[in-house]
Amino acid sequence: MQNKESKGSKTWIWVAVAVVIVIAGAAWWWKGRGGEGAADGPAGAASAASGAGGSGRPAGGRFGRSGPQPVTVAAVQKRDMAVVVDAIGSIASANTAVVHAKVSGELKAIYFHEGQPVKAGQVLALIDPKPYEIARDQAQGTLARDQAQLENARADLARYKDLVAKEAAPRQQLDTQQALVRQLEATLLSDQAAVDNAKLQLSYTRVTAPIAGQAGLKQADLGNNITPGDANGLLTIAQIQPAAVVFAVPDARLPRIRQQLGDKQALPVQAWDRERRTKLAEGRVASTDNAIDATTGTIKVKALFDNKDGGLFPNQFVNVRLQLDTLKGVLVVPTAAVQRGSQGIYIYVVADGQVALRKVQTLATDGDFTAVQGDLKEGDQVVTDGADRLRDGGKAEVIKVPAAGASGPGGRGRGRGAGAGAASAASGAGGNATAASTSASAADGERPRWADRVPPEMVEKLKAMSPEDRRTWIQQHRASAPSQ
Repeated sequence: MQNKESKGSKTWIWVAVAVVIVIAGAAWWWKGRGGEGAADGPAGAASAASGAGGSGRPAGGRFGRSGPQPVTVAAVQKRDMAVVVDAIGSIASANTAVVHAKVSGELKAIYFHEGQPVKAGQVLALIDPKPYEIARDQAQGTLARDQAQLENARADLARYKDLVAKEAAPRQQLDTQQALVRQLEATLLSDQAAVDNAKLQLSYTRVTAPIAGQAGLKQADLGNNITPGDANGLLTIAQIQPAAVVFAVPDARLPRIRQQLGDKQALPVQAWDRERRTKLAEGRVASTDNAIDATTGTIKVKALFDNKDGGLFPNQFVNVRLQLDTLKGVLVVPTAAVQRGSQGIYIYVVADGQVALRKVQTLATDGDFTAVQGDLKEGDQVVTDGADRLRDGGKAEVIKVPAAGASGPGGRGRGRGAGAGAASAASGAGGNATAASTSASAADGERPRWADRVPPEMVEKLKAMSPEDRRTWIQQHRASAPSQ
């Protein structure tokens, strides 16, 4: 009985194993059928079309390309390069004078115009002079009285001398008269000083400009009683010709500045507006401070500008460009071409479609250009945009930027931005045509080449976009492309 039960259990086990094997085989067969169907479905057809179409272009990702990467380039130049230090500063007047009244009194007249230039010694205001005229007259009267007494004393002294010589008068009387004469002479000197002081006080009633410059706003009105102790004075005069600017530079630049000043060589300085678009004035360094600021590691430098047109005002904010030196005959590349990474500072050079990485050292930077030293020569084509998708030994295709992308007046670096947009759009779309030919094809109603690399539902939307919006959209979606 037990043998029968054991045989029945083994039979069920084998049946279960067979069922599992059948189910697994059916699942494998169904999966194979589904894969073929997927390949034969819309996705497979789209993949095949992508592989076979596109005028023989290699297949890639949605925005990627396996061929040469589009880049913009610029030629290496050999020329002189200015070594410039950028700083910020504020305009200060060469001299500033607060005009105070030197005597007290009622303000009777104002002779200056607010905000207008004044000359040194020009009469600016009049304080009531009557009290000071009276004081002058009194001093002159006292002087006249004492002068008359002195003349009488001198006449008596002459008579006493004659009497003493004839022994008709005592010697003591002569000595007394001589002392009286000397006393009256001293009194006369004191009276003359009082007259001079009265005249000086009277002259102070006419307030004059101590320096030439631009008058500020008046601080007192007609009829006010003004005194020498007034905190704000009568007005402020600022000497703005020349004008000065004080700015700070790193202390590492101090030896060169001191050397130039010691050799009596001019250090040119330019003042630019807040947006760095307009050059306001050109001047030169006049002096430096006598100590380095230990907190910031900088030293203050003072530069002077002629300011003949009066365009610079005290406390005006300016961007300062100090030229320390000029590098003669150095290699100059666009600043956008200089890359920094784990291998240091380098530049990509394109020659016959081949990319080469060249390590360099930067010497100086002036705006959009940088002087470099390394394995470069004049005329080499360096990559200014698209370098993020390149590698040493890879391939690249030069994208010619339309002339409209060139830098215009007042737009520093605009040419570089236009080139960057063109290369990015071409790289994201995977097209081999230049930005100019792409725009022309779209204008002529032809299908642009980038349309082969974007989803079909986006083609019409991208066509309806402006070139700038289209470029922005492509740049936002280019991250999914494999790098070269």
